[in-house]
Amino acid sequence: MKTVVTLPTYNEAENIEDIIRQILCQDDSIYVLVIDDLSPDGTGEIVDKIAEQNPRVKIIHRKGKRGRGAAGIKGFVEALKTDADLIVEMDSDFSHNPKYLPDFIKYAQDYDVVIGSRFIKGGKETGRSFLRVFVSILANTYIRLMLWFPVKDCSSGYRCFRSSLLRNINFDRFISTGPSIVSELLFHICVYNKVKIKEIPIVFEDRVKGESKLHAGILIQNLLFIVKLFLKKIDYKIRRNL
Repeated sequence: MKTVVTLPTYNEAENIEDIIRQILCQDDSIYVLVIDDLSPDGTGEIVDKIAEQNPRVKIIHRKGKRGRGAAGIKGFVEALKTDADLIVEMDSDFSHNPKYLPDFIKYAQDYDVVIGSRFIKGGKETGRSFLRVFVSILANTYIRLMLWFPVKDCSSGYRCFRSSLLRNINFDRFISTGPSIVSELLFHICVYNKVKIKEIPIVFEDRVKGESKLHAGILIQNLLFIVKLFLKKIDYKIRRNL
């Protein structure tokens, strides 16, 4: 099955070449689509050179307002223009290890969505302080309780989707501009579609190179955004029962 891995990037010059190489070596059916927000550190230029030599690599230089949410949506929209059977989203900083990609592809034969989970048996986080891990667990519990998601790791950004499922998603309805895109997509999938979801264990590894874009302000915005999704879900349930 042809698989397109989407990589939203901003200032990942230290990681991008290695992550692409490791992704491609997992399976010959895997292609990489980089969506770069005009990184000033030259990430886009590095990928341009790789793409010139390798037809399995493409890049989109995204203009306009930067943001993980908008870049993520652009990646899905462009990947759906290809003949891909599966579309994987993952981070480019090695927090999501490419070695799990064959497992995603294997389980996607029988499931619509495969999620790399830190919170099932065999999954965990490494390289982070106790406080960061605790905050991740707390935030994930909050999202699960608010939105009733049928998964253990609601905030995982390492996921594989059947392209046939994503073609039913209206990305024009999305409002997230940041990392909360992860929850918003899961919301649209779980609320408006009947899907089979599988979680597989992964070890989330904190980045070694480059700087994290996540800070307290973004985390608070994400948690407030969940309230919007909660109200949206309640409204949908009420209208459906009228």
